[in-house]
Amino acid sequence: MEKKLHTEELSDLYSLPNIVRVVKSRRMRWAGHVTRMGEGRVVYKVLVGKLEGKRPLGRPRRRWADNIKMDLQEVGGGCGDWIELAQDRDRWRAPVSTVMNFRVPKKAGNFLTSCRTN
Repeated sequence: MEKKLHTEELSDLYSLPNIVRVVKSRRMRWAGHVTRMGEGRVVYKVLVGKLEGKRPLGRPRRRWADNIKMDLQEVGGGCGDWIELAQDRDRWRAPVSTVMNFRVPKKAGNFLTSCRTN
C-alpha cells in the first residue's frame, strides 16, 4: 500500500519555501531596512507613525508595525522594542531568519495573543 505524503512533507522533500514564511520574513527585512533609514524619512513615519483625527467605528485596522510585533512574538522575540532591535543589523537578522525557518505545530492554539515575560 502506498503512503500518501502530506503537504509539509512534500514541501520538505522538494525544499519549497512556505509562502507565509517568505512573506513574514520579507516584511521583517523591509521593516528593519526602513527603521535604519532614520526618523526623518517619510517611509519611516508611515511605518511607525500614528494617524491623527477620528478613527472609524469598529476594530482598529492592523498596521505594519502590529504585524512585525506579531511575527516577533511568534518566534519568541518577546515584547521588547522591535525598532531598537532592528537598528542592529546583526541582531535583527536572527529573528528574520528564524521566521523564515519557523514551523508552527498544528495544535499550537492562539500563541500570538500572549506575550512571554522573562
